[in-house]
Amino acid sequence: MEAITRVGRLRWGVLAMLFGVTIINYAVRSALSLAAPSLSKDLGIDPLQLGIVFSAFGWSYVIAQVPGGWLLDRFGAPRVYLWVIVAWSIITVAHGAVVWLSGAAAVTALFALRFLVGLAEAPSFPANARVVASWFPARERGTASAVFNAAQYFATVLFAPLMGWIVADFGWPWVFVTMGALGLVVSLFWGRVVRDPRDHPRLGAGELGLLVEGGALVDPVAQPLVDPDAAKAENRRKMRVLLTTPTLWGLYSGQFFINTLTYFFITWFPVYLVQARGLSVMKAGLFATMPAVCGFIGGVLGGIWSDWLLRRGVSLTWARKAPVVAGMLGALTILGCNFVHSNTLVLLFMSLAFFGKGVGALGWAVVADVAPRDSAGLSGGIFNMFGNISSITTPILIGWILKETGSFDLVLMLVAGSALAAALSYLFLVGKIERIGAQA
Repeated sequence: MEAITRVGRLRWGVLAMLFGVTIINYAVRSALSLAAPSLSKDLGIDPLQLGIVFSAFGWSYVIAQVPGGWLLDRFGAPRVYLWVIVAWSIITVAHGAVVWLSGAAAVTALFALRFLVGLAEAPSFPANARVVASWFPARERGTASAVFNAAQYFATVLFAPLMGWIVADFGWPWVFVTMGALGLVVSLFWGRVVRDPRDHPRLGAGELGLLVEGGALVDPVAQPLVDPDAAKAENRRKMRVLLTTPTLWGLYSGQFFINTLTYFFITWFPVYLVQARGLSVMKAGLFATMPAVCGFIGGVLGGIWSDWLLRRGVSLTWARKAPVVAGMLGALTILGCNFVHSNTLVLLFMSLAFFGKGVGALGWAVVADVAPRDSAGLSGGIFNMFGNISSITTPILIGWILKETGSFDLVLMLVAGSALAAALSYLFLVGKIERIGAQA
């Protein structure tokens, strides 16, 4: 215990910064969903059009994952992350100007702006995974990954009531102005806190030794200057490994289904509360905080549980798989909302479901465990690309279901089915969890 105290805790300060930035990242993603009930009424947007607008983020987010991963490997996560924070903040502020449009023009403008936000945010989660892989030994990596991943729930806890109040008292455009301005403020502090370990002036020798001994990716793999043909051949080799490894395909599949739950929560969930449960926008923002709190707690506990299993001698494979499977099966409680009329029971079932979803959201920890050392950013980008295809399909499919049926019952069945599919992916498709390329 004394040795751990002496090595320092700078890595936890870096994680705190990742946590704060990821909160803002998800608040920016969910701002449209909180504004949607008022925005769609003011601008004359129907449910299917709104679903298409929600999906715009996903189109660019998916497309930009591989280029974003390449940027991370080429220029480093700290530098690229600063660029994207500034970019998504400026674009978010611009959403407020759509108030002057209506109909098709408003839909087009919102789609374009959400597309640009997705483009800007694309490197963020691969960068989170890359920073965690650099700053944390394997035995702490599950907890660290769970903390930054759980920020998506804390974003709702912290900002949903605030954004609901802003919409009610000042109008929906000010939600976007506020969140964009906050991102710009945070960008001023980023460079002082987050750097590569060997470049950080406050990292002591003891903590650096802990990282190196624990398998952290402290030293970037050298990128020698080679001729273009050789560089292309090397990139093809990396892509071939990342697209032909069976365990990675299990991870890609599992993340797609897990993110279906995520994108229901950050797009259509507030609309569900207003339209299906009769809450005001202000009350919907407050109501959404309890499931978000439970998701946050579940997310942190899932990582702690995974690392505890690892320290107890359970294999890395099952230390990561067990929380995912248990959490996704727990998320099936969302189906209970279809059979009750009481909003209190809806709150209970949603809270249990998102607690389970939080426990099971360990995909980024697994990516940090298995990513090849020479393509950590690229592997995170591909993982995020496949996982976030659901950011395109989920909003559109839900919008179509609502337009055709006028009911959220089938929507919640879709969400529950995705949780079950995620559990099955980890059970039967994900094989042994170990660093790719380290077996030789």
